[in-house]
Parts: sequence; C-alpha cells; structure tokens
Amino acid sequence: MGSPAHEVAARRNIIDITDLHHPVLTDIQKQVVAGAEAAADQIVFQPAFILGAAQAQTGLADFGAADFRERLAVWCQAIDEDANASAVTRANLFQMMIRYAATRLRIEDIVKLHPEIMDIPIERPIIVAGLPRSGTTHLLGLLSADRRLRSLPWWEAIAPVPAPEEMPTTDDANPRWTKAEQGWRMMESILPHMAIMHEFSPDHISEDIELQAPNFSSYLIEWLAMVPRWRDYYLSHDQSGTYAYLKKALQVLTFLNGPNRWVIKCPQHMEQLPTLYKTFPDATFVITHRDPVGSIRSQLTMYSYAARIFRKSVDIQEPLGYWPDRYEKLLRACVRDRDILPPEQTIDVYFHDWIKNPDPILKEIYRIADIPLTDEALADLHLYLVEHGEQTRGKIVYDLERDFHVTAEELRRPFTFYFDRFPVAIEVK
Repeated sequence: MGSPAHEVAARRNIIDITDLHHPVLTDIQKQVVAGAEAAADQIVFQPAFILGAAQAQTGLADFGAADFRERLAVWCQAIDEDANASAVTRANLFQMMIRYAATRLRIEDIVKLHPEIMDIPIERPIIVAGLPRSGTTHLLGLLSADRRLRSLPWWEAIAPVPAPEEMPTTDDANPRWTKAEQGWRMMESILPHMAIMHEFSPDHISEDIELQAPNFSSYLIEWLAMVPRWRDYYLSHDQSGTYAYLKKALQVLTFLNGPNRWVIKCPQHMEQLPTLYKTFPDATFVITHRDPVGSIRSQLTMYSYAARIFRKSVDIQEPLGYWPDRYEKLLRACVRDRDILPPEQTIDVYFHDWIKNPDPILKEIYRIADIPLTDEALADLHLYLVEHGEQTRGKIVYDLERDFHVTAEELRRPFTFYFDRFPVAIEVK
C-alpha cells in the first residue's frame, strides 16, 4: 500500500496488486534484500552447522531419536538446489531450521525431566483438515474462540517450551508473545499485503505443522522454497513418526499449561488421513471442501506477491508449474483415504454452505464432538465472525487470466475426480 503500483480502492477496502510480474520494491523491501545479500556467505545449509547452532543457543545436547537427521539432510540439500531462492529466503529458512532444532532440544529435555508427560492423554481433539488457502484458518480461529477449547496461538507455536530468558518477568508477562509481536510487525512493514493474505500476529491460531517441524518433516518447506526433492521424499515416507511427535508436543504443552480439549488443524492432514486417524483415533474430524481453483488462485497470487523478496527473479510459470500439481496430489490422497475415518466422528464441511449459514454446521460439529453448544459459546463464536469478517483488514483481488494467463476452467480440468467424489460447488467461473 502506498506504492503507485498498488491500486487500492480504499472506500471498498479492495486491494489490487498490479505489479506481480514486475514488482516495484518499497524502500524497506530494498533494505531487507540488500541486508540478506550482504550476509549470504554466513548461511550454510549443513546439518552439523544447524544442530551445533541450536546446541549453542540452548546449552542442551540431546536431540532424542536420531532418525530426523536424515530428513534434515534432505531439507538442506533440497533448499540448496533451489537456484532461484533469494538471500532472504535462505536466511529465513536457515534461522527457522535452527529454531526447530532448538525447540526439539527443549522438548526432549523437558520430557527427560518429566517422563510422566508421555502418559498424558490427548483426548478427543477436534482436528480440522482442508485445502490450503480455503478457509481452514478461519474455521480454526472460530472454534478457538470457544474458551472451553485449547488451541495453539502463534506465540506459543514458535516457542512451545520457553527458554530461561523467555520466562515471565515483572517487566514482561509473556516475552514469547512480545517476540512474536515484533516479528509480526516486521512482516507487516515488509509485505503488508501478505499480512492480509495470511496472518501471523501473536494471538493468531497456528497450524499444528509448527509442532511437526521439530521432527524435520511435513510439507512445510514446500511453502517456503521450490524443493521437489523434499516433496518426493516426504510423499514416499510414512509419516507416523512425525504425527507421533506432534502428539508428543501436544502432551508437553498440556503438561505446561494444564489439561483441556484441543482443537488443531493443518491442510496437510488431507493427504495423511490414515496416519492422522491412527495417531488420534478418538478425534472429531472436520474436513473442509472448496473449489480447488479458488484455493489455487489464492496461493498463486500469494506466492507471486512474496516473490519480490523471496525469489531472485519473478516468473509466474514457477508457481503455475508446481502448485496445481501439488494440490492434485493432496486431493487424490484425500479421495482415496477419506472413508477410513469413522462416519460418527467425521463431518464434511462445504464452503458454499458455510458462507451462507455457518450455524447449522457449527451445531453439527459440536454434536459430533459431544460438546454442548451453549448460548455463551455461540455468542463468542458470533462475535469472532463479526470481528474477523472478510473485509476486516482488506480484500485482495485475485485475477487468474490477467495475472497468470490461465482460465478457471483450465485449472479445474484435472480435478474432475474430486468433484465426482464430493459435492463441491464451482466457485470461480
């Protein structure tokens, strides 16, 4: 906003990003790119370097089971193979991997000190799965507005076990929140429209993928770099160990903050339904469905907007060549495995029904979860809907034909199998 290339219809809160192909960088974006390029020689994607940095940061040494080391090595190799990754991307991924290694050290340490953590039950969680960029975040945030449920705010997701310097003080009741707020404000200043497309404020409810990542798995880094080597490795390996690690992290958080009924979500679950069910057999499963073209269109725009600082050069063929195929893989797995989930524990939520009237769907979710939908809880949910409506912070313009030279029909063609299986309404004409 503020750049002449961004036409903002302020009165209608419409944001049209018109410089996707030829970005016009702001001064702060130029500074960020220049700073990352100046420090590029310090970024070394070698497992020993990353793990050593985490050990030095935490003063801990035990990473637990060693199987993650192979995955970490594939992460490093895949990222190094991304020739178009900018210095900003490489710096962000490097710091992120050290953070996950440090989180793993702290998780292993607290479990070693308190082995009873592994006996804590994660009873009947509510688990949301659905297409990326399709409203699952909104549904998770809505359910999390029910104060009887336990969720994962961003400040806690990025530091599940507090470091000694992150313990509350008289000057700062929650240093982890403060650190997350600083990161959020920085992101808002660097990529203001990205902050609208995907919020990362401290109290924003995070995906549980943040609790899988210390095991150095999940599809996470696919969203941050072009890493087909990792995609192929991840899809060809059983994820039971990583989902067990997710459960372990939830047990640690329950130990630290007291018992409660969890609500979690991750779009990745759609392609891991058998493993998800095996790990959480008594869960309530909420599977959301939407015209994949709407979701892909959003991802293409988000990727291309962020490319101004995360890629060395902007090429719309890059996301077009990756994401439609990736969505197809995800949805084919969902179609193949959906019926493994027990009908009495599962609800399919359709976007076109949800936007018309969410209350009947909410009532059904609560019925399946066996949680009374009280007047007080419903009031909290309705208040969340009012405060987090689509126009609250701005509405992004998505234009497939103008920005990506492809029609909705062309993008939708490979997904006939999905429409044959689920009664999803065509949303994007």
